[in-house]
Amino acid sequence: MSILTLFVVIPALMLLGLWLAKSLNQVRGVMVAGASCLLALSVWLTIYFVQQRAAGNTDVMLLTASTPWFKPLNIAYSVGVDGISVVMLLLSSIIVFTGTFASWQLKPLTKEYFLWFTLLSTGVYGFFICTDMFTMFMFYEVALIPMYLLIGVWGSGNKEYAAMKLTLMLMGGSALLIIGLLGIYYFSGATTMNVNEIAAMHNIPVDIQKMFFPFIFIGFGVLGALFPFHTWSPDGHASAPTAVSMLHAGVLMKLGGYGCFRVAMYLLPDAANELAWIFLILTTISVVYGAFSACVQTDLKYINAYSSVSHCGLVLFALLMMTKTSCTGAILQMLSHGLMTALFFALIGMIYGRTHTRDIRYLDGLMKIMPFLAVWRGEEQALSRAHRCYLGRARCRHLPHSLCGRPRSVPALGKQRHL
Repeated sequence: MSILTLFVVIPALMLLGLWLAKSLNQVRGVMVAGASCLLALSVWLTIYFVQQRAAGNTDVMLLTASTPWFKPLNIAYSVGVDGISVVMLLLSSIIVFTGTFASWQLKPLTKEYFLWFTLLSTGVYGFFICTDMFTMFMFYEVALIPMYLLIGVWGSGNKEYAAMKLTLMLMGGSALLIIGLLGIYYFSGATTMNVNEIAAMHNIPVDIQKMFFPFIFIGFGVLGALFPFHTWSPDGHASAPTAVSMLHAGVLMKLGGYGCFRVAMYLLPDAANELAWIFLILTTISVVYGAFSACVQTDLKYINAYSSVSHCGLVLFALLMMTKTSCTGAILQMLSHGLMTALFFALIGMIYGRTHTRDIRYLDGLMKIMPFLAVWRGEEQALSRAHRCYLGRARCRHLPHSLCGRPRSVPALGKQRHL
């Protein structure tokens, strides 16, 4: 058994512990212990991965293992990580750990809330470690289903509408996704659903690739807030509890970009090259529309939600450029946005807890109410503005080439590492 399985086993043990917990302190103890173990495991994995690459290990995936669990369709529990997976696992662990403390005072039904929260995180971890397409899809659905109850029961505002809208749109994306995954499996002639083995065969006809690429890209793109399938995102963010908003924007939306890169573009490269111009137009609209929409909002959560639509549009835009530099920049953008937006949602929750409003028209004198957090948020906003201005110049400089469907490198995206 690969050590990566611990990313699924630990949350499963947390679910058992939460089920047996009899008091609020026991519930909190289980969550803190489990989230701490996951964070420690992610840090160890990151260090191990860097050491292996420094030592000259050039394997595509590390810590691989595979166990068949449905032989008629060649479905297996296959795991492995590369640099992208390691970054996403570390990001997920940080958000789950901080989200646990952000929900410390949540009432009512605290035990039930943490059960669903842990189930959601189980799906996230399983999705990032799996290399079998069907198993990835299974964990993908496990990560999405709890969102309905987390928003519908513990949310605020028009929570029933937001939860139902989110669920219906993401289930629609999942329907497209399963069609695309099964199409890839059957037309590739493979005897496995392992992503790396199917990619190595590279025998899917171009016409078939063009047929199924939109299914896969749109299926994952719905979760990545691809225009015009983004409308669930602002309502979902605004109605969700603080920790769920953190996990939703910080990690769940990254499943969309990760899936587009890992499955759609990796397995269907010819179709991606020929159809990229269509999705480049849609992602450009996402970037611009999300930014302008954020500028006119008065609710702090909606401001952050629409800015997330813009940021995730930029991630998909960079991936569709299909160069090493732009893809590296997209992954770094997912990491930076995940950390930044989760912090913003945590601060918004703290502001709401002290002022009982998220309307910026009625927020003044915050330095008196929360001086430490006010300074902290000011510093983060300054860094965020510098970050967006830097990326904005790169986007404007390369936009004409992108709309023509001719991939070009995006040096500024790759230079995020110097920030």
